[in-house]
Amino acid sequence: MQKRKYLVPIFLMLISIGVLVGMKVNTAASGDDVFDNVRKFNEALTLVQKNYVDDVNADKLTEAAIKGMLAQLDPHSTYISQDQLKRINEDFQGSFEGIGVEFDIVNDTITIVTPISGGPSEALGIQAGDKIVKIDGVNSVGMTREDVPKKLRGPKGTKVVVSISRGGNPNLIDFEITRDKIPLYSVDASFMINNEVGYARVTRFSATTYDEFAKALAEMKKQGMKKLVLDLRNNPGGYLDQAFKMASMFIERGKKIVYTKSRIPAFNDEYISEGGEYTNMPLIVLVNDGSASASEIVSGAIQDWDRGLIVGENTFGKGLVQRQYDLSDGSAMRVTTSRYYTPSGRLIQKPYEGGEYKKMLMNPEEGDNLYHNNDTKDTSRPEFKTMGGRTVYGGGGVTPDFVIKLDTLTDYSVQLRRVNLFLEYANNYYDVNKENLKSGYSDFLKFRDNFQVTQNMLDDFKALAASKNISFNDEQYSRDLDFITTSIKSIIARDIWGNNGSMAVWLATDKQFEKAMTLFPEAEKLAHLK
Repeated sequence: MQKRKYLVPIFLMLISIGVLVGMKVNTAASGDDVFDNVRKFNEALTLVQKNYVDDVNADKLTEAAIKGMLAQLDPHSTYISQDQLKRINEDFQGSFEGIGVEFDIVNDTITIVTPISGGPSEALGIQAGDKIVKIDGVNSVGMTREDVPKKLRGPKGTKVVVSISRGGNPNLIDFEITRDKIPLYSVDASFMINNEVGYARVTRFSATTYDEFAKALAEMKKQGMKKLVLDLRNNPGGYLDQAFKMASMFIERGKKIVYTKSRIPAFNDEYISEGGEYTNMPLIVLVNDGSASASEIVSGAIQDWDRGLIVGENTFGKGLVQRQYDLSDGSAMRVTTSRYYTPSGRLIQKPYEGGEYKKMLMNPEEGDNLYHNNDTKDTSRPEFKTMGGRTVYGGGGVTPDFVIKLDTLTDYSVQLRRVNLFLEYANNYYDVNKENLKSGYSDFLKFRDNFQVTQNMLDDFKALAASKNISFNDEQYSRDLDFITTSIKSIIARDIWGNNGSMAVWLATDKQFEKAMTLFPEAEKLAHLK
């Protein structure tokens, strides 16, 4: 019994020594003594706070130190302040609390782009083109774009009074709006192009994206959809699980969608398709250099499995996965914890140095066609093979099967956009002609096919531009005429039918979309759907 009495503390002491030795060995092996460095930072912060010539804000210095630390890692490891975190969470959780409008600033005035469907502003009859000139009786003209949400958003159930100037009405109209939970849609347009082809545009991968997308496709399937154009252009990404679930809808059960690799074994993972009801539907995916991260997971998997064709421009090239870690003061850090790879083994991360991405080494000319020209070589990027044996590239985004570059705008059109002239003119035109527009066109497809921006409209538009001191340039105007007329027409369509109307007009002159519509026979052949 006496012997046992001494064995227990000796045993515990040996365990403690083993743990301490293990910690020291681990520290020595990693070459990074975290505790020593924390002590070093604390010493430096204390010295500055005690001795600096002026008063210092320790919170700001600590935030700056965290940002500096993360900047040494990669461009996507970042610090997020409390205010930033709130906005980001709203964006990716798919809702916020407020009055439910999309707005822009035109001539220093808050202008309603569109009331959000199902929100309190729409229910009260607030319209596209309305101008908010007062908020709770206080002049709001001149308010910055960043300050507007602070005034219009707020807890559900609270009230705000907005005074609106509306074309054709000489008096201000006051609306008392009860704030509510407002949905933020990531599938912002979905409709049938014709009797067979459906179109869906996904602008980000939020917590609700898969559900929104599945609902949109189910609705179009009821309308006869047999083929789909999925538009991921300018989609910066978001939740990996939502990208995985979307890709699974088109890729047969049991096939790998994406996998991750990390220094930390717990972060290594594989995402295997669960299958879906659209695995036999012909598919075209539109991408560009604004398509990143989760967008590249979807397009990369579709391409690697030869499941559909990718059309547009080279994607951004973000192959890193971040995890968010909340900090004690309500801020957070996003830290890159792994890299992701497409089914063929491609890491599509674009090279970067010093926290800034390099320019892409590969700049395909308009019309380059990698689907038909598999002998095309790019020695600067590693080659991989799709499941059907086609050559694809890693190390710099997803290169489309059909590269179609869009025309760049002239300085004249850039200036027109900079002062929001398209929005201002189109809203003014809509205010004057809304009754004729609504009665003359029963749906946005008829408007797309039959409404013409007349010469008189263009003359009025040029006069409005001149009144804003934008010098007319005949050569640049003629070069961008299609863009100018389409911009005016699309905003008028949005005023009446929302984003579906706007996108239907844009697609009618979209070279990338036009090419996509010709490729369904090849997509079917590639995926062995015939």
